[in-house]
Amino acid sequence: MKIWLNGKIVPEEEAKVSVFDHGLLYGDGVFEGIRSYNGRVFKLKEHLERLYRSAKAIMLEIPLSLNELEGAIIKTLRANNLKDAYIRVVVTRGDGDLGLDPAKCPSPTIFIITSKIQLYPNPKELYEKGLSLVTVATRRNDIEALNPAIKSLNYLNNILAKIEATNSGALEAIMLNRDGYLVECTGDNIFIAKEEILCTPPLSIGILEGITRNVVIGLAQSFKIQVKEPLLTRYDLYNSEEVFLTGTAAEIIPVTKIDGRTIADGKVGSLTKRLMAGFKRLVNSQGKKYAL
Repeated sequence: MKIWLNGKIVPEEEAKVSVFDHGLLYGDGVFEGIRSYNGRVFKLKEHLERLYRSAKAIMLEIPLSLNELEGAIIKTLRANNLKDAYIRVVVTRGDGDLGLDPAKCPSPTIFIITSKIQLYPNPKELYEKGLSLVTVATRRNDIEALNPAIKSLNYLNNILAKIEATNSGALEAIMLNRDGYLVECTGDNIFIAKEEILCTPPLSIGILEGITRNVVIGLAQSFKIQVKEPLLTRYDLYNSEEVFLTGTAAEIIPVTKIDGRTIADGKVGSLTKRLMAGFKRLVNSQGKKYAL
């Protein structure tokens, strides 16, 4: 595997960062996960715009223009001869000392990984039959502490929730905010459907503005499906007709059981199937094309 690191394509074994990098020491940095499908990078501009928004929020100046970073991603895909890939773009504060002061880090570290990803075991079965989720005790970061809208390298909140899910025998966890409202999962946004209305938590409650979330909302609206963003509780989840998750890695994945409660008849719903099919058409027809 070839890695793009600070302007150079290097072999994986040479892709190294300093132990004094504040991304490692303090989780001080931002990242994006992006997908390419058959030689097209899906929603590349939107992902990079979110990366720059996250960086601005933590006062991290990315020393490349958006177009330059876009070119570096395409170069890395070509170096690895990949048409279908998961792309990880990481920008850290860079090398500093053992103190917290980001002013001691004169130059950010940037690296790009392009590889394959399999998020779940037996994915075909899960996409056909649906996930079983659990609600965990770990609450999502408060919006005034570390805003979940910032896609930072500090993912310990998500990891602790993931550990709880794993300990409960589930592949994914539902997270609530401090007031007990539904926010998101450890790596995905969440949607419910009832009476032909699609609902998802509002951005203002403290969630990541998912790229796939926005695509699904647009798809639903194009299908004349009403979309709302109300405050939601576990009661709403349990009594919904359909539930699914969205994310760059997961795409759209159905949920058929939550906290031991079967959702509706326990089968993947028709609205979910319709959105999954529409999403597949989009990723195969849209995106920035590149030649190997």
